[in-house]
Amino acid sequence: MNPKWWKESVVYQIYPISFMDSNGDGIGDLQGIISRLDYLQDLGVDVIWVCPIYKSPNHDNGYDISDYCDIMKEFGTMDDFDRLLREMHARGMKLMMDLVLNHTSHEHPWFVESRSSKDNPKRDYYIWRKGKNGGPPNNWESYFSGSVWEHDPRTDEYYLHLYSKYQPDLNWENPVVIDKLHEMVEWWLKKGVDGFRFDAIAHIVKTKGYPDADNPGGTRTVRAYGMFSNLADVHTLLQNLYDKVLYFYDIMTVGETSGLGPEQALDYVGDGRRELNMTFQFEHMFLDAASAGSGKWDVVPWSLLELKKIMSNWQTVLHDKGWNANYLCNHDQPRAVSRFGNDLFYRIPSAKMLATFIHMLEGTPYIYQGEEIGMTNVCFESIDEYRDVETLNYYEEKRKNGIPEEQIMSAIHYKSRDNARTPMQWDDGHAGGFTTGTPWIEVNSNYMEINAGNAIKDPDSIYNYYKQLIALRKKHKVIVYGAYGLLLAEHTEIYAYTRTLEDQRLLVILNFYDGEPVFEWPAEFQPDNIELLISNYSVEKDEQIQPLKLRPYEARVYLQQLV
Repeated sequence: MNPKWWKESVVYQIYPISFMDSNGDGIGDLQGIISRLDYLQDLGVDVIWVCPIYKSPNHDNGYDISDYCDIMKEFGTMDDFDRLLREMHARGMKLMMDLVLNHTSHEHPWFVESRSSKDNPKRDYYIWRKGKNGGPPNNWESYFSGSVWEHDPRTDEYYLHLYSKYQPDLNWENPVVIDKLHEMVEWWLKKGVDGFRFDAIAHIVKTKGYPDADNPGGTRTVRAYGMFSNLADVHTLLQNLYDKVLYFYDIMTVGETSGLGPEQALDYVGDGRRELNMTFQFEHMFLDAASAGSGKWDVVPWSLLELKKIMSNWQTVLHDKGWNANYLCNHDQPRAVSRFGNDLFYRIPSAKMLATFIHMLEGTPYIYQGEEIGMTNVCFESIDEYRDVETLNYYEEKRKNGIPEEQIMSAIHYKSRDNARTPMQWDDGHAGGFTTGTPWIEVNSNYMEINAGNAIKDPDSIYNYYKQLIALRKKHKVIVYGAYGLLLAEHTEIYAYTRTLEDQRLLVILNFYDGEPVFEWPAEFQPDNIELLISNYSVEKDEQIQPLKLRPYEARVYLQQLV
């Protein structure tokens, strides 16, 4: 089993600007997080992943860092951070920082110097190139649309940014840059943080020479992800970071590594690789997209059969070789219950079913703030109400191309990152209890019904169901370490799987739709030799007969003692 504390943990992700505002300025802050730690402790989570809180001009909500060793003034001070860390540790919870090593803010002192002149000592901290044929150095497309190159008139050269123009990429071919980043990582570890989520870590290496990507369509830019994602030298750099810094601390690390399958993921997380504990995979996040990357806006129906195929592959390939990070929602994705469940007619049972799915898989489960109370996508009427730079860029690009407003807004309502970034809904008071002032982005209008205050009081709430799931995971090692086995691979409505460890076996039965399909008990699972651990519907003993007619979005987990 190779037991590790981070394998047995449940992680809760906080998006600080939207979690809790303590001073009425409409922006979440560190003191706000501190005020809600008892809520998280009651939920039962072990690790809190906090999205970037570093000093930043906030062009991409903190993922554009202007000082790695200072706190964004809107969030508080370093004293506030130190208190947050102490308060978490006092409650037996650990803190995982979100760290961006691929790029900085354009306001970072390194970049200010770098762009000042071609002969500045820090010029080579970033990636500068001359233009070609009166335009950018190559045809690569940014994740936020448009070219990855931004022309800088001061020196008449272009700098590379895989994301927005306010996020210039660091030059990881420069050993001085590497040393400075290592020093910064160790500085945080010495403060006592318990781990890192490394943002965009798969992109720190680019194809040498920066060649054009194939462009059969003759477009201005091309989605050239293979030119700057998961290249071989990324592993050399990560092993160097591990050997020189991470090895000396008992911490948790997870990498954001889009564009790979489980076999490639083992290059990052395989036992003995000396790189990361786990990675976030994105294959299931593109189920409802016509293509990966910026093609996410072209929505297509997702398939349960494809979800089974993807998740089963990750579960089986990584078993006993690496470790999974399991999630359905985060700060970059739509709300899970609106995307994979049914937020109109079966919000509560479908949210519970999806939670059961994630928490019963092998791997560390991640809960995104509000997921535990079933928060939904927002549906702002006007683009003026959105704040996400990716969403705004998409809107402007499509309007220029003559796409009808209604069509654009439909995609935004479904896929905008702001769906996950509206304020946490704490109660039915002003702004959902998030702030006494005006929130930086509007609260979802359904906060009167959907809020933590209501959920805590209701014993049958999604929140209290999450508490049960987390408690079961701490009680039964089979939920953490058991081997995964898929059942009914071709069933279009039911996702069923087993988990087996030594003399125990789980049976997980999930109805992913609002129909009432019939589940035929496998021969090895008979109703008289299993125990029901949890269900999102009440189950009478005489219901456990063959065949089992499932209710809409029903979830059941059974435990069997093997002879």
